[in-house]
Amino acid sequence: MNDTFIKVREASRKFAAFACEEKINCVLLSLADALESSSDTILQANSADLARMDSSNPKYDRLQLSEARIKGIADGVRSVAKLPAPMGRLLEESVRPNGMRLKKIAVPFGVIGVIYEARPNVTADVFSLCLKSGNACILKGGSDADCSNRAIISVIHNVLREHGLDESLAALLPAGHESTAELLNARGYVDLIIPRGGRGLIDYVRSNATIPVIETGAGVCHTYFDASGNIGMGKAIVKNAKTRRVSVCNALDCLLVHRNRVEDIAGLCATLQEENVRIFADTEAYSILDGNYPLHLLEYATEDSYGTEYLDYKLTVKVVAEIEEAVSHIASYGSGHSECIVADDEAAADYFVKAVDAACVYVNVPTSFTDGGEFGLGAEIGISTQKLHARGPMGLQELNTYKWVVSGEGQTRK
Repeated sequence: MNDTFIKVREASRKFAAFACEEKINCVLLSLADALESSSDTILQANSADLARMDSSNPKYDRLQLSEARIKGIADGVRSVAKLPAPMGRLLEESVRPNGMRLKKIAVPFGVIGVIYEARPNVTADVFSLCLKSGNACILKGGSDADCSNRAIISVIHNVLREHGLDESLAALLPAGHESTAELLNARGYVDLIIPRGGRGLIDYVRSNATIPVIETGAGVCHTYFDASGNIGMGKAIVKNAKTRRVSVCNALDCLLVHRNRVEDIAGLCATLQEENVRIFADTEAYSILDGNYPLHLLEYATEDSYGTEYLDYKLTVKVVAEIEEAVSHIASYGSGHSECIVADDEAAADYFVKAVDAACVYVNVPTSFTDGGEFGLGAEIGISTQKLHARGPMGLQELNTYKWVVSGEGQTRK
């Protein structure tokens, strides 16, 4: 494993010194074409992964590839190629009284390690973003998607070689836990670790890494329906946020409803039964839904119902007395990912935006839009839920740090 880290580090150094945006774009466009032309091979590998997973597992949808999804991955790579490269950007410039010139310039991190679960699209997404931002990447996928990941990395390596670049710009580690432990302790070889997955993975990485970590992924997302909320809008937002894709981090987990609108809970949840969404309701919400929602899909909420990222067709519903209680609940049970308010009252919306501590706060828009592509960033490397360096969808610019370049004519300090 150490040999892999050495090779990636060396490839990173060489690439940083000679990276050319035009050549990078050529590589990415070639990769997009190669992914599509290799669809049969990738799908065959993906079938082997799917055969090992129960189709009722919420992760099954994230793991499953199709020709359409592979085309989507390829289009994501093409979109990254069209974006301006972040490295070399002049962030600040000044001249000191002694004539010394200072420039603050965006530069790559170097080697970025990404640990992720059953999402083979991440392999191509991460590589394209790292290459375009001047970084090398070390990937550690989960065992669930190992065959798919290896098929995709093989395509990436072939394209790198065709363009005369070192294939060590992208390395895929073995799927076992030992690889994760070695990556988390690869000080001197890896500059940054980004975990993409559930709370368990993120907690493990944060607790065991000896390398800087940017936390991404875990999303306990709420929608608060205010006293001034529009019922038609709220109904559409709740359904889209909950059922568009239940296995992603921006999916809705908890609906909070102002007590003055308690009678509208049945309407807000009406269409969820079409997708067999199981609702865990507090006492007030249950009394409204009882008789208005299928009984086999309705249960009383428990303390465990709050703060749970379901990644499934499940939703908690709770009545709150006022907007302050909604904000307090989010502060106690949210993960700092994405939160939404449905309100016509501008003062209520303004208070919510200011008071809620999350990477993305929505007013009359579902949390399902928390995505690098939807934010115009191209593909994303993850959704950061922390506050240092990057927050929210992380695109190309977030994969650069900076350095100070100082020049003069022989000035010396007194």
